[in-house]
Amino acid sequence: MIISDDKLKELLLKMEIINDKKVKEVEEFMKNNNSDFTTGLVELNIMSDEDLGITIANELKIPFVSLAKVSISDDVFHIVPERTARAKKVIAFERSPEGIKVAMADPSNQEIISLLEHKTQQKILPHLATERDIASAFYIFKKDLQKAFDSLIEKSTHGSTTNLKDVPVGRIVDLIIETAYYEKVSDIHIEPQEESCLVRYRMDGMLHDVLSYNKVLHDRIMTRLKVLSRLRTDEHMAPQDGKLRFEVTDDEYLDLRLSIIPIVEGEKSVLRLLSSHNKQITLTDLGMTKADLEKVSKAYTKSYGMILSTGPTGSGKSTSIYSILKVLNTRAKNITTIEDPVEYRIKGVNQIQVNAKTNLTFASGLRSILRQDPNIILVGEIRDSETAAIAVNAALTGHLVVSTLHTNDSATALPRLVDMKIEPFLVASTVNVIMAQRLIRKICDMCKNSLDITYDEMIKNISEADTKKYFGDKKTIRIYKGAGCKICHGTGYTGRVALFEVLEVTPEVRKLILQKSDSDLIIKQAQKEGMTTMLQDGVEKVAQGVTTLEEVLRVTKVEAM
Repeated sequence: MIISDDKLKELLLKMEIINDKKVKEVEEFMKNNNSDFTTGLVELNIMSDEDLGITIANELKIPFVSLAKVSISDDVFHIVPERTARAKKVIAFERSPEGIKVAMADPSNQEIISLLEHKTQQKILPHLATERDIASAFYIFKKDLQKAFDSLIEKSTHGSTTNLKDVPVGRIVDLIIETAYYEKVSDIHIEPQEESCLVRYRMDGMLHDVLSYNKVLHDRIMTRLKVLSRLRTDEHMAPQDGKLRFEVTDDEYLDLRLSIIPIVEGEKSVLRLLSSHNKQITLTDLGMTKADLEKVSKAYTKSYGMILSTGPTGSGKSTSIYSILKVLNTRAKNITTIEDPVEYRIKGVNQIQVNAKTNLTFASGLRSILRQDPNIILVGEIRDSETAAIAVNAALTGHLVVSTLHTNDSATALPRLVDMKIEPFLVASTVNVIMAQRLIRKICDMCKNSLDITYDEMIKNISEADTKKYFGDKKTIRIYKGAGCKICHGTGYTGRVALFEVLEVTPEVRKLILQKSDSDLIIKQAQKEGMTTMLQDGVEKVAQGVTTLEEVLRVTKVEAM
């Protein structure tokens, strides 16, 4: 690291950014997660990654760059070869009259600076960038999967398209998975069709066609996946599920879940990527505001009660819950989870996988967990009345329970528990906070453009009160949109953040729960007390230039007013 932990600690104490209590929290986190001081500061939401980078750069009198805010031209992209860029955490981002500006995790690395000066015959101007920012910027090395695949086929068949026996199927599978990893794909779909086969990547929640290949190769590709996942290679007519581990670099592995089902045209497979990237995301990274973060922090620092995360499948609930668990994970606490499936392993946390074959359900597993002297319990999902009753009882008897529930918004979770035959007084006395969320796509920084719309156009979609609150009452309102480029595959979006709605169960909200009030009354009361709805959070992100109005309306399913 460019600055020692002790020196950074001393600097932040002097600047009064942290105090002795915060230092102890970070040190405890470091010990339990085998991390450094900077990671602890960011993971515990004490400082943002960018603020930390700026602070260190100012202290060392080194220029700082946030690559997420820089547009990098094509000719600068490949000044530093991909392998070197990844290994040394270095990215060239701008040519200037003085020389080439290079973002580095360690700008004191004279060896790489000398190598680049020798290669370019120009002066290298090092800038400090955080490791997280550099890792996120590696999308500049995106490969065209179809071109890479065609090149591999041509080399292995010497230009012949009739003889595909010598095609290295292992390398094809590696190429599909490796490209998906670097593209930050969540799922890979491999689909046989009538005459060919199609590979689709789910990127930022949307499926994109990325590769078409000869159907002759399909059975061999499926066999390769089955071998890697230790599944039956002679079974073609029944669904199969498995897991495999893929080596991305010498010290980094990617875990994948494989699902195979037989369809009319053959076997279709879906690979879910369980990337370590997601484990490093904090609630701040996900886009939670400071006010909402304070409500959640207040809830998870209690030693009892319930924290609920709600939203549809794929809305980032698991990521939010894991980020809370990482903060709570200390040697003084016994944390036990029951999940279906266990997606990410957390060191020091006892994680149980639901298994229907052995009758290990959420309800039976939760009963067993309560006999294990837990402090904190994570229930992957409250699906039925039995699980709900045990979870509420656990929260009532001195345990902190974190769980998910499928409801459309935060307030609906409260009547939903009552529908599950939980007495209103138990709901009112156990639930501390409810987080509802959706994932929205961020505007691509490489092709971001501004556009002006009229005030009247805005209030057709957003209430006048919210328009005035976030944009003022100007006749012309400036918003942003992505034009579409090769980095974002022409979509205008790269990456995602969450829209949050955090409902704190206050004394007034408790009264409404006891009166069995419907969710509309609860939402009104929560808004009266300062709650921001998901739509309002989205409008604020539109005003900040993070996303588009169309994307917010798509995700929140709001009808035009």
